[in-house]
Amino acid sequence: MNPPNLSESIPHLLELHRLKNQTVQLGAWPVRVSEHLRFVGILEGKFNWQIEGVPYILYPNDVVVLCPWHRIGNETATLEIGSFIEIALQTNKLEFEGSLQLGAWSALAEIDQRIIGKLLSNGPLVISHFKTLNELLQTIESEAKNGAFGHQTRINQVIDQLFIETVRQLSQQQSQRRDFSQAFGELEKMLRDSLDHPWTVEEMATIVGMSTTAFTEKVKSYSGFSPINYLINIRIAEAMRQIRQTDKSLTDIALDMGFYSSQHFSTTFKKLTGYTPGQYRKAPRPPERE
Repeated sequence: MNPPNLSESIPHLLELHRLKNQTVQLGAWPVRVSEHLRFVGILEGKFNWQIEGVPYILYPNDVVVLCPWHRIGNETATLEIGSFIEIALQTNKLEFEGSLQLGAWSALAEIDQRIIGKLLSNGPLVISHFKTLNELLQTIESEAKNGAFGHQTRINQVIDQLFIETVRQLSQQQSQRRDFSQAFGELEKMLRDSLDHPWTVEEMATIVGMSTTAFTEKVKSYSGFSPINYLINIRIAEAMRQIRQTDKSLTDIALDMGFYSSQHFSTTFKKLTGYTPGQYRKAPRPPERE
């Protein structure tokens, strides 16, 4: 059951409950659609669940993160002996392709929410042996139950921390499972999708699942550039395309590429191309190949 007045004090926390099952129950856990953004943390026992058609065996400290369209349950609808805790959250926006807006209650930056949305769009997240998330879920439960001063603020902070720890853990797991070229390719796609964002090396390193120092060294050895200079090259390449292929003003292009001023854009552009943006727009185009 939800704690009293939960819907009034924390309306975006749609569900919060702990289920403790002491006997096997038939027909109690059919496969069903999650309907909301949901965290499920296993506390005790062993559960055989099907998540988006894939069978999983879940043990204590395993955590599942589901989007509203994901399906979860037992293929035979059997609820096994054990206990778990789960919360369901209301979001302003959560779409299949990865767009996520948590709402005014969250202190997470827009780019952080975008990263979370991209991870969620890759499918349900099943994180093994991650005690930290279970402890955070139990903190939310405790704060909601006690209703002490500031519990709404504290719960919102802990929910944000849930997302932060989830992203960090997944980044580490992904970096262990794949080579750097694949991770770097995915990062570059994210950079190109958000060129106007003031990217930091710390943000880029987090997405790849590496420390800032290790990430910087890896990017230099992989590309010959520092992470920031690599980003600048991407921005200038896209600016060159837009200058030649669109009618957008140079100021708009500069802002869309993440430059804080037209002068900064012009100086950087000339340093890398030999032209100012205005000169490049007027320069003769090379003949097209037949």
